[in-house]
Amino acid sequence: MLFGPEAAKAQGRLDAQYEATLAGIPVGKGSWTIEIGDDAFSASAQGGTAGLLKAFTGGTGTGASQGRVVNGALVATSYTATTSTSKKSETIRMVLANGNVKDATIEPVPPVDADRIPVTDAHKKGVFDPMTGSMLRVPGTTELLSPDSCRTAAGVFDGRMRYDLKLDYKRLETVKAERGYHGPALVCAIYFVPIAGYIPDRPVIKYLAAQRNIEITLVPIAGTRILVPFRMTIPTPLGPAMLEATSFVTAAAPPRVAKTQ
Repeated sequence: MLFGPEAAKAQGRLDAQYEATLAGIPVGKGSWTIEIGDDAFSASAQGGTAGLLKAFTGGTGTGASQGRVVNGALVATSYTATTSTSKKSETIRMVLANGNVKDATIEPVPPVDADRIPVTDAHKKGVFDPMTGSMLRVPGTTELLSPDSCRTAAGVFDGRMRYDLKLDYKRLETVKAERGYHGPALVCAIYFVPIAGYIPDRPVIKYLAAQRNIEITLVPIAGTRILVPFRMTIPTPLGPAMLEATSFVTAAAPPRVAKTQ
């Protein structure tokens, strides 16, 4: 036997750069690195405001998620996210086990807001962190970029808010990054359903929950059955807000060769 059982396991890597635009004007840039091995995965992202927006907010953010790979599924064990502006900095940390949030902290501790819908222990079961939740696993051996891959939903807890993301099939298209990926992509409609941990009167929450035209374009990480966002488009009163990969370099790790006797 030339290939040992390890050869059948998914292994892949992604190094991507993204640009955010609003009505075609650049407002931010970011990067995302994902490594998926035989039995573990890690993902990290960082980004910041750019151009005119930087003069007003000067915001930056980082995020990281890591965990185990169980039968091809990504099962996070930890998540950290830090956001900073000229006025304040905040760090969210979460510990997870088998899709349940074991511990979640926000530093500094935010003030209690009586209008916020409380998050219960039940809300923290069977969820993804935001980063793992944006990596879509297609189970089985069917075609990766099929309409059925879009027909799914995920519960997400970001350390403060619990929401569902529901996807539905829209179309197939071809995408091309300035560097790296050029090929087929799966475009899904995405619906945001807030559940707890949010203030119902907030205009942005109402706006996102009412949207029926948010699209997410997914492409595969080579060597895996994981699809990740290449582009996301949200209509806004100021024009389309878009996050799109300018560089999307993905490669399958070489299979491990078992020595023959």
